[in-house]
Order: sequence, then structure tokens, then C-alpha cells
Amino acid sequence: MESQITIRPMGKTDLTVTVPGSKSYTHRMLICAALADGLSQVKNGLVSEDTLLTMNALNKMGVSVRNEGGGFWVNGLGGSLGRYEDPIHLGNSGTTLRLMCAVAAMGVGTYTLTGTERMQQRPILDLAQALEQLGVPVETTNGCPPIKIQGTAVKGGKVSINCGVSSQYLSALLLIAPYTQDGMEIAVTEGPVSKPYIDMTVSVMKAMGVEIKRDGHTWFSVPGQSQYQAGEYMVEADASGASYFWGAAAITGATIRVAGTHSASCQGDSRFAYILKSMGCRLDETQEGLAVAGRDLKGITVDMGNMPDVAPTLAVVAAFAKGETRIENVGHLKAKESDRITAVVTELKKMGVQASCTDDSMTIMGGKPEGAVIDTYDDHRIAMSFAVAGLLTPGVVINNPSCVDKSFPNFWEEWEKLY
Repeated sequence: MESQITIRPMGKTDLTVTVPGSKSYTHRMLICAALADGLSQVKNGLVSEDTLLTMNALNKMGVSVRNEGGGFWVNGLGGSLGRYEDPIHLGNSGTTLRLMCAVAAMGVGTYTLTGTERMQQRPILDLAQALEQLGVPVETTNGCPPIKIQGTAVKGGKVSINCGVSSQYLSALLLIAPYTQDGMEIAVTEGPVSKPYIDMTVSVMKAMGVEIKRDGHTWFSVPGQSQYQAGEYMVEADASGASYFWGAAAITGATIRVAGTHSASCQGDSRFAYILKSMGCRLDETQEGLAVAGRDLKGITVDMGNMPDVAPTLAVVAAFAKGETRIENVGHLKAKESDRITAVVTELKKMGVQASCTDDSMTIMGGKPEGAVIDTYDDHRIAMSFAVAGLLTPGVVINNPSCVDKSFPNFWEEWEKLY
């Protein structure tokens, strides 16, 4: 792919688009299927840079996982894993690294999980300390990857964990809890941020045959010596990917339906459509999927703590709204693939937009953005969010467009349908 893409004006006024399967669901289902005993099919699973990193990591740990026919086939080993002594490189997939840390704890020998330079700046200490409470020997590098994990027969028991930076720490523990000897009782001491992702983890575990007791998002109990059931599982459409098309509708006045999206989804990002409604858009739940129709937009103040991945999309939409938009409780964006708070505000300013930030918020004053060359910081969310702006503002050029391969490999092909 070329090193830049120039966004063209929106041409269509009413259309239905298709997005891939949910990245978050795909990661979780692949891991549960790998721990199950027998062959599973994960249908409509997202095939992207991140999910292939999870597939490859599982393969290196002895589980046969292959991508074939629009999904994944996983031959689970009932919780058994193989030895792998070389470092396992996980790119900049924070989800893969965090979830696989817990999986590695159940293995044999020492596993070293590492990634890109940016990955080696992303925190992992809270999860490492929780694993140590469970008797798993762990070494980090100043609280970040590379991380070394000594596989062991995890006994389980009571564990406390700080999830103020990432809900994935909790998801990681939950996913392996059925395979501990005594089960696991987990108390969350801070957070969790991004609560819907915890609900998603629990829903996958239940769908695959494991029962969980819980008290909201702060206490969980999972029985030990149980296991996931092999079978056929379907991944729903990715709400994070849908956000860019809903955002496109919001600023251009078009009507865009995203096939397979629905309001009952556990994906927190599906609520983004309702945020656009609060800004003035029309929202309809159709047979095909959630449809957003753009209207005159007004600025809002909104807590995005439970849907941080779509905060950049909202920031770009806010640049076209009347008045001020304040996006709050998003401090965890600073530990993503890039420091998304700083990245979004920097690029909006390039477009002549009044934007500012604190460590956990962004403030955007709507107006008439100007064309600019957008740096993407090797971050898929930045690239796709600012593509929205180019549909209405001439002269928006996206650098390093191939970074979308991380979560939405055919994004630009689908985007072309808007022209």
C-alpha cells in the first residue's frame, strides 16, 4: 500500500456497510477454544494483524490454530500447553500480550513475551503482581514487557488486582480461572476501566460452558477444575470498526447502516451510536443493523471511560459540532498503541481546530476544520478516525494507512464505498 492516502469527499447519502468480526471477541474465543478439549470453529472471527499474533502465540504453545474459510479452526488441548523457549514476539497487540501472560502461566517452562518498542513502554506490572499472588514466577522489565513467565500448575485461590490502567488484566485472570486447581476469587482494588470488555469476557466464558459468580465489576468467583466446551461459535460485527462509519454519517448528513450491529451487544463501543444521537443525529435499529443519520451536531460532555477505543472518533466528530465537546475519564488512552490523547489533540490542531487536553480528558471546540497531513503514530485508531474528517474537509491526507491492518485490514476498500 502507498505511504499516504488522500481522503475524498463523501458521495453516497444512504448505504449499508459491512465491518469485520469483533477483534475483542475473536481474541477471547481463540483462547477459550485453545483451552477447550477438542475441535472448535470460530466463525466470522477477525483475521487481522492482532488476532494472527494471538493465533501464532497459541501455535507456539502447542495448540493447533489455523485460519481457514472465513474463520478459525482450533484444536484445543484441554488446558495442556507445550514448551517454547524462544521469545514470542507479539507486535504492539496489548490484548494479545496481556491475555497470553495468563495463558503462559499454565504452561511448561519459561515463556518470554515481548513486542515492539511501543509495547515495551506499555505497563504490565499490575497483572504480573496478580500472577505472583497465585504462585506464578514472573519477571518484567521495569514493569513493562519483555515479561518472563514460569509455567506452573496454578493452584488458584484469592487474588486482588488493580485494573485502573487496563481491564485486560482482569480478563486474563478470568480466562484461565477454570483451569486452576481450586478456582479463583478475584477482588478488583481499583477500576476496572473499560467495564464492557469484562462483560464480554464473561459472556464468552458462559457461552463456552463455564459458570461465573460476580458482584458487579469488583468481585468474581470461578470454580476450578472445569473447562470450556469445544464447538461452533460466532463472532459478532465489530462495533469499534462501525464507529468510523457512524461518525461519517454524523458529519456528512448521510444515513449509514452497519450490518450486524445491535443495541444489545456486550461491546461497549456499540453505545457510540447513542452518543451521536445525543449530539443530534437520528438513530434507528433496523433489521440490517444500527443506522445513524447525520443532523446538525451540538457539543456535549461525556464520560468515555467504558469505550476508550472510540474516543478518537468522537473527538474528530466533535470538530464539526457546534460548541464545545468535553471527553472525560480517558486517561487510559495514554497507554494504548500511541498516547492517543496527545496524538488526537496534536492532529486536530494541525487542522486548525481548537483542542486541548489534560492527562484524562480532551476538549474540542467545533468549527470548520482545514485540510492537513495527518500523522498516525502507527496507530490504527488514529488513521481511521481522521479518515472521517476528510469526507467533509478537502485536503486530508493520512500517513501510513497500512497501520489499519492491526484491526480492520480491508478498511480502505470499505471506505471507498462512501465515495
